[in-house]
Amino acid sequence: GVRLEESGGGSAQAGGSLRLSCVDSGNINVNYCVAWFRQAPDTEREAVALFKTGTGFTQYGASVNGRFTASRDNAKNTLYLQMDNLRPEDTAQYYCAAAPRTSQTCPGSSSFYPYWGQGIQVTVSA
Repeated sequence: GVRLEESGGGSAQAGGSLRLSCVDSGNINVNYCVAWFRQAPDTEREAVALFKTGTGFTQYGASVNGRFTASRDNAKNTLYLQMDNLRPEDTAQYYCAAAPRTSQTCPGSSSFYPYWGQGIQVTVSA
């Protein structure tokens, strides 16, 4: 299996920035999808960034496109999520997830991903 651990959450003011990190156990190869999801209270889990290892191609959720950037340092087994121009509606629990890739794209459905981190809270104040 794959173990994932998030770090870097916390609080920020609107317009500010935070960077999340997701360290994996080292079993992720070039044919994986590694993703960031988020979930606010009483809402469904939402795909934020879907990162295809091997190519680095990333798909972003519409609400974060242009503000968030995902990247991966393979030497450190770490996926990052740089979050800029934060908004109060970005407040949520953020999760890192991973799955072996089965097609050319990485699905945005959380049910596709068998491996999850424990989640980390991000709070943005107005």
